Amino acid sequence: MTALPLDQILEGDCVEVMNTLPEKSVDVIFADPPYNLQLQGELYRPNMSKVNAVNDAWDRFESLEVYDAFTRDWLTACRRVLKDTGTLWVIGSYHNIYRVGTILMDLDFWLLNDIVWEKSNPMPNMRGTRFTNAHETLLWAQKCRGARYTFNYHALKTGNEDKQMRSVWWLPICSGSERLTVNGDKIHATQKPEALLWRVITASTRPGDVILDPFFGTGTTGAVAKKLGRHWIGIERDARYIAVAQERLDRIEPPPPGHAAYQPSNKPRPARIPFARLLESGLLQPGQRLRFRQTEHMAMVTADGALLFDGQRGSIHQVGSRIQGAPCNGWEHWYFFDEATQAWQAIDVLRRQLAARDEQPVEADTPS
Repeated sequence: MTALPLDQILEGDCVEVMNTLPEKSVDVIFADPPYNLQLQGELYRPNMSKVNAVNDAWDRFESLEVYDAFTRDWLTACRRVLKDTGTLWVIGSYHNIYRVGTILMDLDFWLLNDIVWEKSNPMPNMRGTRFTNAHETLLWAQKCRGARYTFNYHALKTGNEDKQMRSVWWLPICSGSERLTVNGDKIHATQKPEALLWRVITASTRPGDVILDPFFGTGTTGAVAKKLGRHWIGIERDARYIAVAQERLDRIEPPPPGHAAYQPSNKPRPARIPFARLLESGLLQPGQRLRFRQTEHMAMVTADGALLFDGQRGSIHQVGSRIQGAPCNGWEHWYFFDEATQAWQAIDVLRRQLAARDEQPVEADTPS
């Protein structure tokens, strides 16, 4: 098996280069392909200064059919080098993302999320004939539906004020000192901000993983990957971009050993214990009555693990919620009569007994 060219920029056509790499060898792919903007004419600001829009040759295609064929080719090459547990990110605008998404699904990728990058400082609509384009869309997909992929949920939540990370990301466009320029002119028309790649990489990779960028440009993916202690591979056909990216990467120092950002916990994911397991293990019996906290409400346990109360059936959470008119964690609210202690105890006691018997940790339920 050919060794992976880790932490290197490979010059050439992305499809041709990817086809030289070993199959199933990279963990994550981030792709920022040409958007096929097909801009007509020149754009000017209200003060009549010219807008440096995307008019590079690499963003021009003869037809939508040609663009679709190009998209299918590079996505097919991505699928070959991606591990079965790997995931793929693609970013685009309304010009191309729907076409890319269709082809992505046709190639049997399984969509996990679509992410809206809401730009905090978007470029205004100069002609005043449409809404300002203030967002781009990222598609996140796994190669094999149902495979175990990396998603650093807890790390993202910790970095988001202990709130779940949502699918709308409010981030600025690349500007100021981060924007790479020569004599005041942008080196790359669509350079992405490091903040965007920081979130992508911390969400879906572990330290030491390999992330491939088939449209490397000026190297934002590699720069962030290096800062976060991940390996990277960049593919780029423009020698000018390669030179700029390499200089940029050479200036970055990797994190000290053991200090890679957002390293996921090694703590195993706890197993869930369904209520029916208490019946299967003999800790509760069909027909046994449970009491709802310090009330007179009593429910009967059915053989299939439901509760019967006032003529209605439901889970321990659903029935409890109906009684108190609010979300309910049934494990804490339903009590059984313990013959040994001659006292009512929460059924969570039985769940913990079963967990200890199985030698597995208990995961707290979050009832819906």
